[in-house]
Amino acid sequence: MRLQSFSSLALATLVSFACSAGGGDAGEAELPAVDASIGQANVQDNESQPDIVKIAVGSADHTTLVTALKSANLVNSLANAGPFTVFAPTNAAFDKLPKGTVEDLLKPANADKLRNILQHHVTTSVFAVADLTDGMTLSMADGNSVTISKSGEEVTIDGAKIVASVRGSNGMVHVVDGVILPAAK
Repeated sequence: MRLQSFSSLALATLVSFACSAGGGDAGEAELPAVDASIGQANVQDNESQPDIVKIAVGSADHTTLVTALKSANLVNSLANAGPFTVFAPTNAAFDKLPKGTVEDLLKPANADKLRNILQHHVTTSVFAVADLTDGMTLSMADGNSVTISKSGEEVTIDGAKIVASVRGSNGMVHVVDGVILPAAK
């Protein structure tokens, strides 16, 4: 039942974001700075269910992820129709990485490496928590695979625990407590 309470918290955050989307308050989350004439991420729609990008932008716990998505030029990709399942690391998950790792990955010279890591958090199907089974292998957008572990209510993906889930218009966002790194090639 613990996962359901986290899901309720995440849903409440999403509803709060959706209700404030048209208010123009100074503290409101901004959409990524992308040329307004192109890309799905720039479609203004405050009435439909938010897509994966808008869910992340609306979460105070995912500012590092949003910054990384911008740096890796993946914002419009994840705003498209999908379907996607995104395992979204929290700011605290990024903080668990060795000191300086995030700053190094955000450098323009490391955009490809960052893009690869972020794509390792995305699969091109929709999987709710109930769809994930112990030992299940998922193919990720970077071309590698991850393994799901399930014990009672606890679900992990290569060791990162799913702490909440939010349905978006183009897929599912599972909030995870760790950054999932692809195996070294």
